[in-house]
Amino acid sequence: MTEPIKPHPLFARFYSRLAGPALDRAGIAEHRRRLLGGLAGEVLEVGSGNGLNFPHYPPGVTRLVAVEPEPTLRARAVQQARRVTVPVEVEAARGEELPFPDASFDAAVVCLVLCSVADQQATLAELRRVLRPGGHLRFLEHVQAASPAMRTVQRVLDATLWPRLMGGCHTGRDTESAIAAAGFTITAVDRFAFPPTRVPMPATAHILGTAVRTE
Repeated sequence: MTEPIKPHPLFARFYSRLAGPALDRAGIAEHRRRLLGGLAGEVLEVGSGNGLNFPHYPPGVTRLVAVEPEPTLRARAVQQARRVTVPVEVEAARGEELPFPDASFDAAVVCLVLCSVADQQATLAELRRVLRPGGHLRFLEHVQAASPAMRTVQRVLDATLWPRLMGGCHTGRDTESAIAAAGFTITAVDRFAFPPTRVPMPATAHILGTAVRTE
């Protein structure tokens, strides 16, 4: 049975008006460019939000299908799609149930979304399914911290109100291991703190990399 898409209008407005611009001011655009550089062919982005990645897709992308379940963010993604040169199709769907045939795309992109999907393994299994053999997964995610002390903080946050306040976001998921367990071979990964602050924060540990769909 298909789980209904649940809107998060308060979080959507917060992200669009405050969090998204704050990320840009902190320098996330450069990481978006690194994430998307060199992509070509037919590409799927899961959890596209309000379309902040769209201007950074290179001209080699001949078709971009952007999946976003949240209605407010999806409407803003449609507006953003009209402002870019890459052809974008915005679809309403959840990462756990992608409405596309097997082997439909040359590459897939997840950007700050695997922290918030309801079922990370199901989403990764769907991404693997819709990628063509040898297809690439590009990922930029905040993840489980390296230090045991911060991991404890993350577990406490994720078990309390943080996911409800932040649109389902979890601060401490071991996303790199989940990608490998889902049938991908990780070919490159960069670990860094974002934003780069002196004071450790629960959501500053990030990874950016590429994985290949294995047979």
